[in-house]
Amino acid sequence: MITDEVYEKLKREINPTHDIKLFAGRSNPKLAQEVAEALGTTLGPMIVKDFADGEIYVQVKDSVRGDDIFIIQPLCKPVNQNLMELLIIIDAFKRASAKSITAVIPYYGYARQDRKTSGREAITAKLVADLLTTAGCNRVLAMDLHTGQIQGFFNILVDHIFATSILVNYIRTLNLDTDNLVAVSPDTGGVQRTRHFSKDLGCSLAIIDKRRDKHNEAIANCVIGDVKGKNCVMFDDIIDTAGSIAGAANLLKQEGAKDIYVCAVHPVFSGPAIQRLIDAPIKEVIVTNTIPLDTENLPSKIKQLSVAGLLGQAISRIHDDESISSLFGFEKKMTV
Repeated sequence: MITDEVYEKLKREINPTHDIKLFAGRSNPKLAQEVAEALGTTLGPMIVKDFADGEIYVQVKDSVRGDDIFIIQPLCKPVNQNLMELLIIIDAFKRASAKSITAVIPYYGYARQDRKTSGREAITAKLVADLLTTAGCNRVLAMDLHTGQIQGFFNILVDHIFATSILVNYIRTLNLDTDNLVAVSPDTGGVQRTRHFSKDLGCSLAIIDKRRDKHNEAIANCVIGDVKGKNCVMFDDIIDTAGSIAGAANLLKQEGAKDIYVCAVHPVFSGPAIQRLIDAPIKEVIVTNTIPLDTENLPSKIKQLSVAGLLGQAISRIHDDESISSLFGFEKKMTV
């Protein structure tokens, strides 16, 4: 009789490299393909289609019994469709006897409802965490969560990685004078994030004070810090309708700012967002491909950078039981 230990030993001898089993939903197939190429592998075969009434059908085409599975699926629009699709994919792998299932979620939808700001509100960031766990997910790999506290909503492992280095490296290629450069937080909630950017770039920090009375509506009131005659780089995690960013850019111009750049990880770009960015006094908007964009029709001032290499490195380290924190040098940094 072959015991589980003997079976695992034989499996390692047959396949000593432990090939990564990578699969993807339909929310961002281009990014998934880039991640596969970065890892030197291919996406696993899987059927994902819709019934006539909109229900989702999933079938895994290869045996995955005893394998470590990674599923790439950002929860971007249509967020409800993509979330349900991810849950069904996870369930399919659980029922196929996968050893472990890691959901690679470059953009974590529903993250902005992470606490109750008034009575009788839902906390959807926690709800999504519970849904993923109940479906059978063993681990989550997420990028630039809206708030770090979301990691605590899970009772499973969460690896939180950041696109900071990708954005900072691009800003460096612009050869902007750091003595004449200001990193700007578009609101008080993003100060800690922007402080990391200003530290990496070696420049000063400014903050936009804004008021939000309604969902997706924000008014920039004043600038805390000196931006007159200086190049400004605003950093945010999400650009949704771009009302906050456009208003902040206009306020910076009124305060005498020179060229204004915007960096954001997740280009949600709902409704009038792109037109607002075009009309705003912004020289360039730099985003990543955690969310797919129509690059052929993208305005020239919007630059999209790939996070595929970073995701690939993180997946490889998880698969090989190596440190994720060391990927960003966190062991050598003090908490700000």
